[in-house]
Amino acid sequence: MKLSFAQIDAFADRPFSGNPAAVIPLDAWLDDAMLQAIAEENNLSETAFLVPDASGEADYELRWFTPAVEVALCGHATLASGHYVLGREQDRDLVRFRTRKSGVLEVARHGDGYLMALPAFPPAVLEVPGLLEALGVAQAETLRHPRGYDLIVLESAEAVLALTPDFHALAAIGDTLNIVTAPGTDTDVISRVFAPAAGIDEDPVTGSAHSVLVPYWAARLGRNAFTAFQASRRGGYVGCELDGEKVILGGKCVTVIEGEFRLR
Repeated sequence: MKLSFAQIDAFADRPFSGNPAAVIPLDAWLDDAMLQAIAEENNLSETAFLVPDASGEADYELRWFTPAVEVALCGHATLASGHYVLGREQDRDLVRFRTRKSGVLEVARHGDGYLMALPAFPPAVLEVPGLLEALGVAQAETLRHPRGYDLIVLESAEAVLALTPDFHALAAIGDTLNIVTAPGTDTDVISRVFAPAAGIDEDPVTGSAHSVLVPYWAARLGRNAFTAFQASRRGGYVGCELDGEKVILGGKCVTVIEGEFRLR
């Protein structure tokens, strides 16, 4: 059995930057154990699976798997999936994905890149025991959204770049996305994102983290549109806008591998 396969760098304007995602279109769902095994074999932060949506609510159903678990929302693999579909359907300018836990998501053409709509998750101030110690931070503002996101706000970009987290201690806190942020230097906002409980110590560029970052920074900056940079080793720039209960993220994609995935 052979499946079409593409590896796409999302939030990237050149190969080997941004965040790589695998995109695999299916005619119908395989069982969950097989989907997880494929994602483990790919060993990327996310593998996205697409199935034509029979409900009429969207164009495709979309699910995302890390090498360890299925996740409720993944931004960069949604952007990569939009790039995959729109690259093959040139008469289409927008694609809608129905997801199991995050509603209907959209990716639309925008110049030589894309705009993606994700839900907004405004965080609330909350102390999380052990979180700052695991990050190696003495003092910071901490916020949480109940969908599984922790936001840690530092004073400077330099402090964000200098972080050396204890990933074992972070994973022990729970399966949350740990987002560390501060005012940027060449962008309005800088961030790094850690998810060791999901099998990803540091994620290169995390679209879903901006579901939390955008409402926080829109309120702090006093404006709904701004620029962001996620400062992983690969790095990636994200255009950000708050639009009511949605965040609109802008970015480019580059396809780096296309081929077949052989199951037997």
